[in-house]
Amino acid sequence: MSLQRIGTLVRLELTQRVRSVAWYVLLGVFFVLLLIVTALAFAVFPPVPDDSTGTFGPPSGPGAYSVVVYFVLLLSVLVSPTLSGNAINGDRDAATLAPVQVTLATTAEILLGKFLAAWITGLAFIAVAVPFLIVAMVAGSVPAATLLVSFVILIVEIGVIAGVGVGLSGILARPLFSVAVTYLVVAALVVGTLIAFGLGGSAIRSETVNSYRTLVYDEQQSFPQVPPECMTAEPGQTEPLPQCIIGPTEPTYTCGPWQTTRYEVARFDRVWWFLAANPLVVLADATPSTFRDGYPVDLFSQIKSGVRFVQQPPQLETTWDECDQDAGQRESPTAEEVVESTTPSWFVGLAIQLALTAALLWWAWARTRTPARRLPPGTRIA
Repeated sequence: MSLQRIGTLVRLELTQRVRSVAWYVLLGVFFVLLLIVTALAFAVFPPVPDDSTGTFGPPSGPGAYSVVVYFVLLLSVLVSPTLSGNAINGDRDAATLAPVQVTLATTAEILLGKFLAAWITGLAFIAVAVPFLIVAMVAGSVPAATLLVSFVILIVEIGVIAGVGVGLSGILARPLFSVAVTYLVVAALVVGTLIAFGLGGSAIRSETVNSYRTLVYDEQQSFPQVPPECMTAEPGQTEPLPQCIIGPTEPTYTCGPWQTTRYEVARFDRVWWFLAANPLVVLADATPSTFRDGYPVDLFSQIKSGVRFVQQPPQLETTWDECDQDAGQRESPTAEEVVESTTPSWFVGLAIQLALTAALLWWAWARTRTPARRLPPGTRIA
């Protein structure tokens, strides 16, 4: 494998893409949309009050930064299939693939060159978004670790989508069909995992037993009777009679009988791994969390704490006792405590995505290598 030949193929692919005026128009539209989204993000995450001084502190930069990053990922996911879904079969239809195949470039080099070109093309969106990310980071004091990790995951996710598109373009003969299938694969990762998680968790149920008892108040003792002579005062009387001095009385009550209810709860803890391969979840789960008083302040921490929360199995036996004076003092764990007590899954989801990309690229190599033993009907060679 020659790096020089791969570099030549990458330059050839990028030259063909850069010559298009539509490419610059697309980047310009992306810049304008990012400008609007960044302004709205700082409007949604306004300055937070400072409890010590009573004044407003710096804007909630982590929240605005996370909105910009997710918007970049969303647009990249929507645009990348169009840029990479016809990388191989498009050249085959245009009769420009066969002349390259008869050169010294091997099938693996051609495939790798097209993959790198599609990846670099997708990274152009990140280059446009860099000024907005820097503004959000500086304005809101976003930690450097958050910027670094989210930036790396964003680059990897764009590479995954580019690899999927190039792989399907080598497997399928029709460019339009390969682009459509690439969108379906992306939709399966972004939306299909959420649907599978929701339907799977709702379909798997377990019975929960809830035991509870309430307080039964004694109304007669709670409201003492006032003597008749205390209802009226005699002339010249300035102080109340001793029997008329009624101090505060505590209401008396007894504990009612225990009661039991049974109902079914969804078991999302058994299907949460569907979300592991979701690019949005991978980005959130890998990025360092930002909490304030135990609660998330950005989209990364909100999505991460939500995914970590569904990992915990529900309590199948619960007890609620109103007679227990300490019951109201028991607080539920905060989102930060839930994140600290659970296991991250971003590396598993990223491994699934990389394995899918590698399998599609290998299949595309097997379909593109020459000499070809069998080609789909109607496939143009030269």
